[in-house]
Amino acid sequence: MAVVTLGAHILDVLALPAPGAPAGADTATGQDTIVVDEIRATAAGAAAGTAVALARLGNDVVSVGAIGDDDLGDLLVAIMTRNGVDVRGLVRRTAAQTAASILPIRPGGRRSGGDRPVLHAPGANLTLTAGAVGPGLLGAASLVHLGGPDVTSGLNDPAFFAMLGAARETGTVVTMDVLSAMPGLLADAAAFLPQVDHFLPDAEQAAAMTGEDDPEKAARALLAQGPATVIVTLGGDGSLVAARTARGGRPDVHRLPALPVEAVDTTGCGDAYCAGFITGLAHGRDVLESARWGTAAAATVARGLGSGACLTDLDDVLRMLK
Repeated sequence: MAVVTLGAHILDVLALPAPGAPAGADTATGQDTIVVDEIRATAAGAAAGTAVALARLGNDVVSVGAIGDDDLGDLLVAIMTRNGVDVRGLVRRTAAQTAASILPIRPGGRRSGGDRPVLHAPGANLTLTAGAVGPGLLGAASLVHLGGPDVTSGLNDPAFFAMLGAARETGTVVTMDVLSAMPGLLADAAAFLPQVDHFLPDAEQAAAMTGEDDPEKAARALLAQGPATVIVTLGGDGSLVAARTARGGRPDVHRLPALPVEAVDTTGCGDAYCAGFITGLAHGRDVLESARWGTAAAATVARGLGSGACLTDLDDVLRMLK
């Protein structure tokens, strides 16, 4: 088994307004009607979205998480299965709905705010515990990706940390990404860092976890909590890669530029970056080259609507680096 993604599973429903589309009020209901170019449902969340991206890049993937025993869960399972993800690690909850989001996207890839906020139901993600992780599953994987431990607090458990530690002793590499930028949730996620090899927050998350607005200072502070590598993604400014050295001195720090693309939507770019990075590691590339693969995967996804958009295969992603 190559990769296990473990954590947040979300069904995203995204809408991309048509350029210049008029908004008309329905006089009967008082609601506005906006014509859109595209509505898309995707597997999202830092585990499910990364799993789909990993599968499209040619990896064997098993995804582990908690979803509802409902129509949303059926659709999420269908999307993941169609993309080649092994969903045997998903548990269905009768007492909780599948986590889901509705995301209106503004021109240029921005998620709507103000009068059209993102709508989110956390659902069954809150019920995920170590008991959902099959015996021996983590140790059988070459890589384990913790996707959103800040929103799966049930994994913040000595029993789960022991499972991670045992897997790492057998050679399993652990990567981690987080979903929120809420300090309270991120404080919970920090408990996982001693069992993580590579941590990939964005700049806002890194700042919230460390109190350091400068990405390099934030990365150094996070390295001190356990990971060998911290990669801070910086949106259109690329990413910062900080890695501890064998000599034990100051970390090696590199900045990688973003690739120039016309962004349609940035939803899922972080998941794609993680998937590209993990794929690089799986192919024996070093951390810096793997981060370049992540950069290319993220740029690919930014060209379309939602998680996994425009991501076809690894060859297509690597062509962006030539």
